[in-house]
Amino acid sequence: MKRRILVVEDDAHLADGLRINLELEGYEPVLAGSAEDGLDLWQGGGIELILLDVMLPGMDGFAFCRQVRNEGDRVPVLFLTARSAGQDRIKGLDEGGDDYITKPFDLAELLARIKSLFRRQDWFRAQEAPNTLRIGKAEVNLRTYQAVADGRTIDLKEKEVMILRLLSEHAGEPVDRETILDRVWGFGAYPTTRTVDNFILALRKIVETDPRRPRHILTVHGVGYRLATDPDSNAPED
Repeated sequence: MKRRILVVEDDAHLADGLRINLELEGYEPVLAGSAEDGLDLWQGGGIELILLDVMLPGMDGFAFCRQVRNEGDRVPVLFLTARSAGQDRIKGLDEGGDDYITKPFDLAELLARIKSLFRRQDWFRAQEAPNTLRIGKAEVNLRTYQAVADGRTIDLKEKEVMILRLLSEHAGEPVDRETILDRVWGFGAYPTTRTVDNFILALRKIVETDPRRPRHILTVHGVGYRLATDPDSNAPED
């Protein structure tokens, strides 16, 4: 089955060029010239990735992505925009986007980013993955993006769940920050490994009894992080 990609782009010439090249790569592109038309196509189902222009007539791309995420769909979203300002890049990712590329873009780079998004999607949705993880004081549901800790239910960000999933697959082994960035954020989505550190700090507040002295998500200095398999036998490394 060909993977179906929704292209929401009001520049008809660019949209048609994307359609041709995506078809040559073996994908099934469907085109929309506005966010409203794109939402109709998305609601019809079967969309596996969205290429989304930011500057659209009527509803903009940020609002489109926000609506998709508010309805619980985790379909990968790659923003296309002529605006290169850092704040626009951050806003797109904060709204739930997965990647961001600035026009004019290199076609080979765009196709590489699409392939990277599909690889991450396939990894994260693999059927052999567990539904839940028990880490410290929290039980994390990988399907509902929720953690139960101290008698309360906490909604998690997708990236937080993906980090826990990756660390659990390598439990007891160090995972470097670059690997976490590549597997969770993908091709060039973020410029610094500090992003990983910030997410780890947030996760420790959920799973650790004392986040300042973690016993489950441990720092491996100069490398990255390690999920302790037997925290009672490991002194904190922070």
